[in-house]
Amino acid sequence: MDETADTTGTAPLAPPQMVEGDPRTLTLLDVNARFLPHEQFRQLVTNIKRDGHLTSTPLVWNDTGSGRLIVLSGNHRTLAAIEAGLELIWWMQIDQPLPCQRQIALQLSHNAIAGQDDPAILRELYDELESVEWRQYTGLDDKALDLLEKVDVSSLGEANLDFASVQLMFLPDELERAEAAFDAARATATADRRWTAGLEQYEPVLDALETSRAAHKIGNSATALGVILAVFERHVGELADGWYDPASGQAHRSGTAPLETVFGVREIPVATAAAVRAAIDRLVEDGSVPASEPWRALDVLAGQDR
Repeated sequence: MDETADTTGTAPLAPPQMVEGDPRTLTLLDVNARFLPHEQFRQLVTNIKRDGHLTSTPLVWNDTGSGRLIVLSGNHRTLAAIEAGLELIWWMQIDQPLPCQRQIALQLSHNAIAGQDDPAILRELYDELESVEWRQYTGLDDKALDLLEKVDVSSLGEANLDFASVQLMFLPDELERAEAAFDAARATATADRRWTAGLEQYEPVLDALETSRAAHKIGNSATALGVILAVFERHVGELADGWYDPASGQAHRSGTAPLETVFGVREIPVATAAAVRAAIDRLVEDGSVPASEPWRALDVLAGQDR
């Protein structure tokens, strides 16, 4: 056995070589700790289309045993390059054998070891961009810059601010109730499935979470949001304001409305549901209500039988 062989994978890496090739020939990681929100990924694709090439290179390992070229770092850039239609990209390629442990270490180090922005300098540079297109290109949004405005940099010798992503995690039964509540809120407006909110709503959401946590002495934000959703459930009938004018007793818009906003509850007792269903079946049988539109039984109930 070669006594100089590296059996631990800790020997210095040989200098990677620059390789140009089709990004479609590269193998992306099955498990990647780094995630990229959809909006940021779309911006990355847009930037690559504008530039016509990648402006930072992925790190690729040549696994000669399997014949695969595995992207250790730069998976999102590689995927975005493919979506942007690039036929060729440049990447740094490691050809020497790498134990699995070192592959993971390289991946995590590339994700974790990164510099931080000085908020004052970042805002100063951003303000120098006069073109809206170039400001969009940076990937910075008004939310991030608004937070920077609130930083008092006069007392900071250097930027030592830590930023972290926040994820809300629900148990299965909590998730079902959360999704149902969000669906009900969305359905009261239009059929558009995109969710948008003004920046001015950011602080009220944080205030609501803080009030919920303080009222119930909760430390977990997901649980606090669950309390807010429970309050929402108790007042779901008030969403009728989105389509109903109580003064005239008429709808003030066209389209459809969720039944929850009619009855004020999402569910009714089984015995009541059975009685209602039987009444609808009788109306269908005698021809008062079309079989294809059983909900018109409500018209009969309201004295609006057509």
